[in-house]
Amino acid sequence: MILRIASLALLGLAAAAPQEKPLPTGFLCDEVYLAHNTGAGHPEQPGRIEAIARRLEEKGLAARLSRFKASPAPLEWITQVHSAAYVDRLRKACEKGDLQIDTGDCPISPRTYDAALAAAGGVLGVVDAVMEGKVRNAFCAVRPPGHHALRERAMGFCYFNNVAIAARYVQKKHGLARVLIVDWDVHHGNGTQAAFYSDGTVMYFSTHQHPFYPGTGLEGEKGSGKGEGCIVNVPLPHGTKDETVLRAYEEKLKPAAEAFKPEFVLVSCGFDSHQGDRLGGFALTTEGFAKMTRVVKEIAEKHAKGRLVSMLEGGYTLENLASAAEAHVRVLME
Repeated sequence: MILRIASLALLGLAAAAPQEKPLPTGFLCDEVYLAHNTGAGHPEQPGRIEAIARRLEEKGLAARLSRFKASPAPLEWITQVHSAAYVDRLRKACEKGDLQIDTGDCPISPRTYDAALAAAGGVLGVVDAVMEGKVRNAFCAVRPPGHHALRERAMGFCYFNNVAIAARYVQKKHGLARVLIVDWDVHHGNGTQAAFYSDGTVMYFSTHQHPFYPGTGLEGEKGSGKGEGCIVNVPLPHGTKDETVLRAYEEKLKPAAEAFKPEFVLVSCGFDSHQGDRLGGFALTTEGFAKMTRVVKEIAEKHAKGRLVSMLEGGYTLENLASAAEAHVRVLME
């Protein structure tokens, strides 16, 4: 329809008033994310975002997305979630050429700090674009991931907690009161939960494998004080399939969101819950990710004016990662 109207305009013919063109979906990916060198054989490798970008190009989706580049996050936003001492410790460790920080599963290289700043900062730039009405929603193919990172330490391949930083940015930069974070990574986002456990203005909803790394995320962990009831954990066993997770979305996420009424929705978009992932034990399908995305998008449209930003967490078998990311983006573009 839009193409036909454009053709009529070129011919100088009158046409019926067109409907306003919907805003595009945004896509963030940046070469700086390749600079975080985790070493040969590490599952959290630069090839992860290359696989996603290549898949979107091959399927003709990239040309229809609004593309974003990353900028480093100002430290004032990183320190909304992490201590200044930890941020400085990570910077110095990278400058010194240390090989890891805090734990053996967090390797670092000279530009890990730069990549981590740009992962958080890229997401903040996309949040701005959504708030300014430049895009309606967005997927951020960032690395390193973030949802395990704690206030004072790195863990689980994560250095800065991108989604937690984004939530505080939405609130303090843009003045929105309530933010929903949905986490469908196969691993529980212990860092995100810890950041908001007694907060009450950020709801954290997670489906994840249990028992499994990092050992948190039991159903009884519901928040405390002002945050009581704003932490919603759905621990599920090895081998969990689409229908079980989707039932949790219908029976637990939707009612929780209905009561909370979020003004912005963020997604910790871990694709390691896909069947066959090298680090996960769930059996979700590519179509399952499309259905989960659709539920979360409906929540954003009902309560948050469609404002939704997702960011990459896990996903370590490249073909599955690319397939699930494509499905996720296609639903965002609908």
